[in-house]
Amino acid sequence: MKKAIITGAYDTDVGELPGSSCMGLHADAALGAIADAGLNKSDIDGVLCAYSFTEPHLMLSSVFCEYMGLQPKFNAAIVVGGATACIMVMQAASLVESGQCRNVLVVTGDNRLTGMAKGGAVATLAKVGHGQFEHPYGMSVPAAYALVATHYMNEYGVTSEQLASISVTAREHAMMNSKAHRQTPITIEDVLNSRMIASPLHVLDCCLISDGGAAIVVSAADSGGDRPKTSIEIMGTGQGHTHEHIMAAPSLSDFGCKQAARTAFERAGVTAKDIDVAEIYDSFTITLLVELESIGFFERGEAGPACLDGALKIGGRLPCNTHGGLMSYGHSGAAGGMFHVVEAVRQLRHEAEGRQVEDSQLAFVHGDGGILSAHCSLVLGRV
Repeated sequence: MKKAIITGAYDTDVGELPGSSCMGLHADAALGAIADAGLNKSDIDGVLCAYSFTEPHLMLSSVFCEYMGLQPKFNAAIVVGGATACIMVMQAASLVESGQCRNVLVVTGDNRLTGMAKGGAVATLAKVGHGQFEHPYGMSVPAAYALVATHYMNEYGVTSEQLASISVTAREHAMMNSKAHRQTPITIEDVLNSRMIASPLHVLDCCLISDGGAAIVVSAADSGGDRPKTSIEIMGTGQGHTHEHIMAAPSLSDFGCKQAARTAFERAGVTAKDIDVAEIYDSFTITLLVELESIGFFERGEAGPACLDGALKIGGRLPCNTHGGLMSYGHSGAAGGMFHVVEAVRQLRHEAEGRQVEDSQLAFVHGDGGILSAHCSLVLGRV
């Protein structure tokens, strides 16, 4: 069976976008990705959407298709938190590899910054805690990740400086990206002196809240046609799920990212050592550190010192989140995860300009939903 390919990729402006809307961002991202693939709307026979906080339709993908005048053979909305984008890419690949569709549009977008009251996104996310054992006691998303961070610091000697270096590296990459939401330089001291959100996590250990949208087109490898851009092969995919709520997590060290990555690597026929560039979900600095070790890029206890030593920088051992990640490029719901996919495509096409990883051939993308709950990994390759 021939692997599915990514033929189009596009993301909108990101940051504070007054007057933007969920549907408008979806449409802009979709039209950009379709054009990037050298296709017309009429070529799209499958559509996958995610979810929205500002327009919480029960059938968001159907609403989007109505808005765009699309009548696809396959249409669905998928909700798996920060893992949604990667899981939709995995689903799209299955649709074209099985012959059900030829060109699947995978689209995300939300205006969480300007489309909600101040603090609205944080308040909405605070409700995801277990209704009996977490939410009544004030457990927030940052507090749950702080629990993991505290465990890691105690178990593996991770320091606040090491975590802060992850945020600093993300900002350095964002400064090379004219579209990034935040581009002001920061230092480790800036991170450590920023407001404490949930000890040991400071505000600069946390991702942004942004407006923005992103989309890709996944096509059958034999779809033919004159493609204006280099196609990117979806070489391997995998998922891993251990829990939903942190109080039910079987471990605070081992999460589903381990299984997701292992499956994706096996299906692609490569290992972590073969990867040239990684785009990994970074809702918090601790999120990325945990995943780097669970996925197998670093041994236990090695990621912190390596990050502090510059391993994640462009030119380092593992260039990671080269667009600036959720920490500095932007995070607008499911589009946050899709930004990682779009950046991986640009890196493999060698279109990343000043932040280009030299001669990149293989990219790894990972999405994480919930409190390190749902995981999906992708291995992408330059065709």
